[in-house]
Amino acid sequence: MKPIVTLTLNPCVDGSCETETVHPTHKIRTSGERYDPGGGGINVARVIAELGGATIPIYFSGGSTGALLDQLLSGLPFEAHPIHIADQTRISHAVYERATGLEYRFTPDGPRVTDAEWATCLDVIRGLDFDYIVASGSCPKGLPLTCYCEISEIARQKGARFVLDTSGAVFRTTVAAGGIHLAKPSLGELRALLGRPLDTAEEIEAAALELTATGKVEYLAVTMGHDGALLAGGGETWWLLPPEVKVTSAVGAGDSFLGAMLWALSQGRAPEDAFTLGVAAGAAAVITPGTELCRAADINRFYAQLRASPDRTRPVAYSISG
Repeated sequence: MKPIVTLTLNPCVDGSCETETVHPTHKIRTSGERYDPGGGGINVARVIAELGGATIPIYFSGGSTGALLDQLLSGLPFEAHPIHIADQTRISHAVYERATGLEYRFTPDGPRVTDAEWATCLDVIRGLDFDYIVASGSCPKGLPLTCYCEISEIARQKGARFVLDTSGAVFRTTVAAGGIHLAKPSLGELRALLGRPLDTAEEIEAAALELTATGKVEYLAVTMGHDGALLAGGGETWWLLPPEVKVTSAVGAGDSFLGAMLWALSQGRAPEDAFTLGVAAGAAAVITPGTELCRAADINRFYAQLRASPDRTRPVAYSISG
C-alpha cells in the first residue's frame, strides 16, 4: 500500500490552553498549555497515522518557528518532509474559556512563499509515488490561485487521486479546473463557492448533486458540525448525523473527518462506509481538548454506534441555519 501524501502549504504550530475568563487589558492566566504540529494536511496525516495508515506529510517550514514545527513532527510515526522557506512559520492559538464553554481561536495569515520555494515543492511531489494526495488548508501569500490546480495535474499524470480541502478564491479556482476525486468543504465554504444561502437540507443536497454532476468533483463531502454531514457522488447522496457528544474543542474536527475518510478509501472501503468513519472521527476530535485531534479508540467506538443506528440519517426537508 502506497503512503498517502498530504500537502500543507500554510502549516502552523498549534498552541492551546484554557482560562476561567477571557477579558481585555489585564493579563489572562492560563493552564493546560500544549503545542502540536498543525495545518490542514499535517492534521490529516496525524489522523491517518493514528488509524495505522502510512503517510508522507509535505509542508513548508521557515525560521525558528519552523524548526519548532519540525521538532514536534519528529516524534510522530511517519517521515515528514519539510520544504524550508525564508519566512517564518505561523503560530496559531486556541483558548478555552471555562466560564462560558466558548473557544477563542487566533489564526495568523502565515508566511510569504517565493516562486523558487514553490518550484521546489512541486519537484518534491513529482518525485514521490502515491495513489492519493490531499491538499488541505489555506494557501500562504505569494502563491498563485492555480497552485492546487498544479497539484491536481501532477496527480493526473501519475494516475493518482487528488483530494481537496480549502476555501475562498483558491477553492473556486481549483473546482473550476476539475480533476478532483474528493472535495470536503464546510457548509459555509459550499455556500461561498456557489453564492447561494442553501438554508435547507434539500437545497444542500441539490447543490451537491449539481456540483458532482459537472464531473469536476467526483465526490463531495459537506461537513456541518452538529448538523452532521452529506456525501454526494454518482448521482446518490448519504446524510449522517454525528453521535451526541460533549464538545470540548472544535480544532481539527474537519481535518479528522477527512483523514479518517481518506484512510478508509485508500483501504478500498466503499465511499459511504468511509464517510461513516469520517463522521465518527469528527465526533472523536471534538471531545479531546485543544489541538489533540482524535483517538483511534474513540473513532472506532463512534463508528460502531453509527453503523448500528440507521435512523441517524437526516431527512431531506430538515432546515439548516448554521
